[in-house]
Amino acid sequence: MELYFSPLACSMATRIALYEAGASADYLEVDPKTKVVLNDGSDFTEVNPLGLVPTLRTDDGAVLTENAAILQYVADHFPQANVGSGPGMERSRLHQWLCFIGTELHKGLFVTLLDRKAPQDAKTYVLEKNLSRLDYLENYLRGREYLLDHFSVADAYLVTVINWTMATPPIELAKWPALKAYHERLRARPSVAKAIAEEFELYKAEIARHKAAA
Repeated sequence: MELYFSPLACSMATRIALYEAGASADYLEVDPKTKVVLNDGSDFTEVNPLGLVPTLRTDDGAVLTENAAILQYVADHFPQANVGSGPGMERSRLHQWLCFIGTELHKGLFVTLLDRKAPQDAKTYVLEKNLSRLDYLENYLRGREYLLDHFSVADAYLVTVINWTMATPPIELAKWPALKAYHERLRARPSVAKAIAEEFELYKAEIARHKAAA
């Protein structure tokens, strides 16, 4: 199994899920600017023409894209890890949270805020329109440890996305104490702590590499 990733990107959620499962995988780093696979110098767009991480190559050679689909694949492929859900409504709830995180938070809120080329007016508009999503999470997480009744791939995705608040100063988690506590609690989870520590070092190397190339 091969996971194409970029440091601290949404692909980190799959790394967390794989660590939770105790699964072995080859982690292939993609430079987000050049789309070069650093492990071997190959062109990532030959694997995924959109150039987007995560991208997963399964043991039988199939290529799977889109974060929510990959996370569900990992959950189903390693059922002993219990990072997925049971059938019926529980599985629908898992889908609900993966969709919410992907559309309302990842794309709806953070993509624009993290885009250095986005005009300030666009960022202001996005903040005004979408901070209510954090209010929704705050209300939901009060008295809850996880999004479901156990740690799941949805939590792996959510902690990855909320981690981006470190790079988006307009969002101060202190305003949402339940969400802040959730984030701090999950960052201390071994699989999450390991993934963040490893990818933060790779991210620093990525920044240095881009500065040297400028």
